[in-house]
Amino acid sequence: MDSERVSALRDSGENHFSPRSNGGSERTPLKLPFIIGVAGGTASGKTTVCNMIISQLHDQRVVLVNQDAFYRSLSNEQLQKVNEYNFDHPDAFDTELLLSCMEKLRHGRTVSIPNYDFKTHKSIEPGRMVNPSDVIILEGILVLHDSRVRDLMNMKIFVDTDSDVRLSRRIQRDTVERGRNVENVLDQYAKFVKPSFEEFILPSKKHADVIIPRGADNHVAIDLIVQHICTKLGQHDLCKIYPNVFVIHSTFQVRYGNAYACEGTKTTKHDFVFYADRLIRLVVEHGLGHLPFTEKQIITPTGSVYCGVVFCKRLCGVSVIRSGESMENALRACCKGIKIGKILIHGEGKNGRELIYEKLPSDIASRHVLLLDPVLASGNSAVKAISVLLNKGVAESNIIFLNLIAAPEGIHTVCKKFPRLKIVTSEIDMTLNKDMHVIPGMGEFGDRYFGTGSSQHHPK
Repeated sequence: MDSERVSALRDSGENHFSPRSNGGSERTPLKLPFIIGVAGGTASGKTTVCNMIISQLHDQRVVLVNQDAFYRSLSNEQLQKVNEYNFDHPDAFDTELLLSCMEKLRHGRTVSIPNYDFKTHKSIEPGRMVNPSDVIILEGILVLHDSRVRDLMNMKIFVDTDSDVRLSRRIQRDTVERGRNVENVLDQYAKFVKPSFEEFILPSKKHADVIIPRGADNHVAIDLIVQHICTKLGQHDLCKIYPNVFVIHSTFQVRYGNAYACEGTKTTKHDFVFYADRLIRLVVEHGLGHLPFTEKQIITPTGSVYCGVVFCKRLCGVSVIRSGESMENALRACCKGIKIGKILIHGEGKNGRELIYEKLPSDIASRHVLLLDPVLASGNSAVKAISVLLNKGVAESNIIFLNLIAAPEGIHTVCKKFPRLKIVTSEIDMTLNKDMHVIPGMGEFGDRYFGTGSSQHHPK
């Protein structure tokens, strides 16, 4: 993988592409960003609401785009009659340019956003360079007015604030920040702002998914919005098809580790093992969270009562030799004294799998099983391993399959055949190539982790 993709990930990303590569020049687009539109009347608190949302999304890349930046520059003739110009009318904005910039951001391209000067009423150079992000917030009085702009949004918010409050805020803002006098502000409000609000802005309220009364003072509404955004960001499309598939939350730590673990020849064995171990530990801990538990009260050293939980004790791990053995240390670190069995499967042609060896706890039928294999590709080896466990009497619902990356083909194969087990992974990759290797992939995981083989950087 070229170093610019890793650098892009570390620096919050100038290029909206996956840090993972199949070793070639192919650049794989990430899933589309989550786009939020925030509308409302003048001085309703839209920007404050946006900043509160951004502050709570501290583990995601977020960019704020203001519709005000897309005001059309006024001609000299218009400037001479600026008091007669309606800045709250849809025609005051260059909506075509706004759509163009949003489409570029949506498809992973850096854009230059105009820099509008409210004192001269003109766009000035240079513009503001905006990079693609996980979340794009588009804020402005009329962002919900045009259906073409609305269609770009995953979530539409209307900030609903009392008109008297909005007027007082506008007077303060325009006199302090934009060099206008009170008489001019009130005249413009009565002539243009209030009529345009009633004709264009207020009717767009019906398009909102969420209406926030009292604006930024409504902390409950903002908290709920942030929770919804985080849930949507953490979901892959396959998670909506198969409720038994769980992708751990994609924080900067997860993506940072994936960037290093997935990089090609520039990553040493030592670095690969270090970052792979970090990811494995996160996956194991997430997987343990799906085990049944009972509540337990304990007495702390201060004499206080603490209500905790105790996980089921009938638990074991099973690693698919050999790459699955890389996950054993993390499991032992989380579950002291846990029993770990082994399964060795050999490929026969393109789809066939043969069981070569198995060594499992004699009482495995009564246990919950964490099946360990870092890469889920076609799913054929996984199906064979799961079938072995079922033949030993393990309940399908008692199996949790842990891996670092999974191909959609493998998820389909496993989930269609075993809908009651759980799959926990750190990332769902793009696809398989003609050789049934995961793309972009991590390469031959076992060879890279244990430092063996001459083709350790080829896709697996």
